[in-house]
Amino acid sequence: MLAMAETKGRRRFLLGWSLWRRAHQSVAARCRKASRARRRDAGQPPYGEASLQTTAIAPEEAKLTNEQWALVRPLLPAQRGGTGRPPNDHRRVLGGILWVARTGSSWREMPEEYGKWESAYRRHELWIKQGLWQRILRGLGEEDLPGPAAKEPN
Repeated sequence: MLAMAETKGRRRFLLGWSLWRRAHQSVAARCRKASRARRRDAGQPPYGEASLQTTAIAPEEAKLTNEQWALVRPLLPAQRGGTGRPPNDHRRVLGGILWVARTGSSWREMPEEYGKWESAYRRHELWIKQGLWQRILRGLGEEDLPGPAAKEPN
């Protein structure tokens, strides 16, 4: 209704966009329905229930011990500070990254006690680019640990 009060060019744009959006939403709904059917036929639980099975490690069990932290701490860059927002503690963030890697959970399921999942994800990606992640895993003796999912879904 509001589009009708616009100028002719703007109205044409808004109505065209509205048609495109409704078509896109229809395709997305069909894809979601088909995906649920494929998971059901494969005997897999629906999305959301799978996460209950993957988080077998409690947050407190995945925390770094003092001995592990002593091995890894020299490998990490110095914490920035002074101006702006205080930095996220390396130990806390590393614990969250390890929790995701050890449980096979998604980044969004990371417990809040490790901080924001976005921060842990960005730091993990940075450490991979710097080659630091493999050194951390070697230092912890967990070279065979599968890394967290490389890309977080939108």
